[in-house]
Amino acid sequence: MNSTLFNVGDILETIRMIQDECLDIRTTTMGISLLDCIDPDINKACDKVYDKITRKAEKLVETGEKIEKEYGIPIINKRIAVTPIAMLAAACPKDSPVKFAKALQRAAETCGVNFVGGYSALVHKGFSAGDLELIRSIPEALDVTTRLCSSVNVGSTRSGINMDAVRIMGDIVLESAKLTADRQCVGPSKLVIFCNAPEDNPFMAGAFHGVGEPDCVINVGVSGPGVVRSTISKYPDATIDQLADIIKKTAFKITRMGQLVGAKASKMLGVPFGIVDLSLAPTPAVGDSVAHILEAMGLETCGTHGTTAALALLNDAVKKGGVMASSNVGGLSGAFIPVSEDAGMIDAAVDGTLTLTKLEAMTSVCSVGLDMIAVPGDIPASTISAIIADEMAIGMVNNKTTAVRLIPAIGLKEGDMLEFGGLFGSAPVMPVKEKSAEKFISRGGRIPAPMHSIKN
Repeated sequence: MNSTLFNVGDILETIRMIQDECLDIRTTTMGISLLDCIDPDINKACDKVYDKITRKAEKLVETGEKIEKEYGIPIINKRIAVTPIAMLAAACPKDSPVKFAKALQRAAETCGVNFVGGYSALVHKGFSAGDLELIRSIPEALDVTTRLCSSVNVGSTRSGINMDAVRIMGDIVLESAKLTADRQCVGPSKLVIFCNAPEDNPFMAGAFHGVGEPDCVINVGVSGPGVVRSTISKYPDATIDQLADIIKKTAFKITRMGQLVGAKASKMLGVPFGIVDLSLAPTPAVGDSVAHILEAMGLETCGTHGTTAALALLNDAVKKGGVMASSNVGGLSGAFIPVSEDAGMIDAAVDGTLTLTKLEAMTSVCSVGLDMIAVPGDIPASTISAIIADEMAIGMVNNKTTAVRLIPAIGLKEGDMLEFGGLFGSAPVMPVKEKSAEKFISRGGRIPAPMHSIKN
């Protein structure tokens, strides 16, 4: 065995990261094109969808488990992403798209995957056939399924923001929460509203298989906030630029593991290896928090002054370190800040240091945005739409992906807690501004693309 490829110290370090610092592969996600399943008969289309997914992903979970055993690397979730279902729904306008949702649920159960994403519509410039029907069906679809995830792209840097879609999505989020009020309002936790949605994102709930992707592909999402925090804490007197270098080197090691798993899964399944998503994805587990990384840099609590700068440093260093470790980088790639899924974020939100306004500022420098945030259950739909619009504007102007995953906590007020359990964690209900944006949201139309979008 070539000692330059396998260093004993590196191997032992990786074992320690896995055992003590929550290092894992968050997800192996198989992207599957369903364009060849389009049929004007919705029942035939659903059968084709089920057959193709179960054929392509038949060995996805089994392969993941084999890799786990062979390398000792935990792979937390095995997932599937499919072509935006609105494109299939367009061919059968007289039928409810919920039939597709049920077919996807059945396929996910048969394959044994944790989630299937792609109950999606891309409406950043307007609504095509099937889009509105699918969007209006989202609350019901998320109510009658457990493994389905949905997303809607309502804006992009090249096209601006579809404010009609933004207005509708406020209603959809609220309706979805009401339908699942007896289950901790879990519906909206599986719904993401995007600006500049990537076509190869392996993370839920926003994963879908873009039309420019191959027929079938494997994408990998890594996770290692605990490793980064542990490494930083060993250098209490490091300067800021030294910290950046430390994070880069750590991100390289984390991403290298993702590259290994992706390449192995690709070979075993006989499908192309797509991308590694470099995003640091936290969990509610102790020692697996992005907020705690920022606090290890020197902040007393995540959300205090200096948080945005620290997060900008972290995000940039993760990308610079990870990009050298993988043949292809994609997805969202950065640092996630889902409040309910991050033990440090939860604590900071509970004590009031981390607010919606601060999270919005943090969005401008990291992946995604206002993620897994519980808001009071009596919130008007127009306020939800206004929060979405703010996030979309940050993404549009800054030429980056931003997203919103808000959970109206029906029957709960500021300070109460939603308890999801598992990866979704606990969501403290955060305060929102009480002044109305109803008139602004009701105008509809489109916010034009920024000047720097004209690059042709």
